[in-house]
Amino acid sequence: MGFPDFTPFHVNVAGVDIYGVKGGSGPPLLLLHGHPQTHMIWHRCAPQLAQHFTVIATDLRGYGASAKPASDAAHVPYSKRAMAADQVAVMRHFGFDQFLVCAHDRGARVAHRMALDFPDAVERLMLLDIAPTLAMYERTDRTFATKYFHWFFLIQPEPLPEKLIGADPDVYVERVMGSRHAGLTPFAPDALAAYRDALRQPGAVHAMCEDYRASATIDLVHDRADEECGHKVSCPLRVLWGEEGVIELCFDPLAEWRHVARDVSGRALPCGHYIPEEAPDELVAEMLSFFEANEPAES
Repeated sequence: MGFPDFTPFHVNVAGVDIYGVKGGSGPPLLLLHGHPQTHMIWHRCAPQLAQHFTVIATDLRGYGASAKPASDAAHVPYSKRAMAADQVAVMRHFGFDQFLVCAHDRGARVAHRMALDFPDAVERLMLLDIAPTLAMYERTDRTFATKYFHWFFLIQPEPLPEKLIGADPDVYVERVMGSRHAGLTPFAPDALAAYRDALRQPGAVHAMCEDYRASATIDLVHDRADEECGHKVSCPLRVLWGEEGVIELCFDPLAEWRHVARDVSGRALPCGHYIPEEAPDELVAEMLSFFEANEPAES
């Protein structure tokens, strides 16, 4: 479903198996998904994009069919730095030293780190419905904490969230994804089934929690170090968010990204948080305009 003429692949990155699909031709474009999803979030966009780009959509480490490596007390194996390195290695495996990136939610946090750690690799970057992790933690208010309760639940020490979610992973998927303004309506049955199945896999819940624990610990250390030395994203950055979502309600997305990136543009789209599944045509139009442009897009 949604990936005709795409070829599945597995790439071993320093002992961590990363799964994905590859299709199309043209400039390389990496697509990264969010939580609690997999590469399937791109099923409505990928066929259109493959007419213009060589599209590679992966499952982040810990998610979907990718490996779920053991973690450590500092959560380093699930740091966005480690996850970004995975993705760069995948692209290099296919011969792409430079590429375009569009990423949603958790994948967008990986892509943000990728643009900082591998500035020569990321030509243009599009991030969907997030503000920088450090800003979101430092500016948390009651509205954000209520809507994004999972940020604070998943970082609790093992095994509390693992035990509770593991008792019925389907309930977690449906509660988190279905609590947004459009409920579960935007999700195709096959895609929703894939998200449920992925979280039922052994080790998947723990890996997801480690991803969030890393975001609240080691990732903030990395982000603060960048802020202190003035290290910013240097490639053109396009930020999109859903006007029915929470980001604009709690933050000024463009202002927050201009604090950590040099060339920022963006706007709201007529949808909620899950942009690739709620507004695929609008998103593809934005991607074609931004990624095929010769000059940075204007706000």
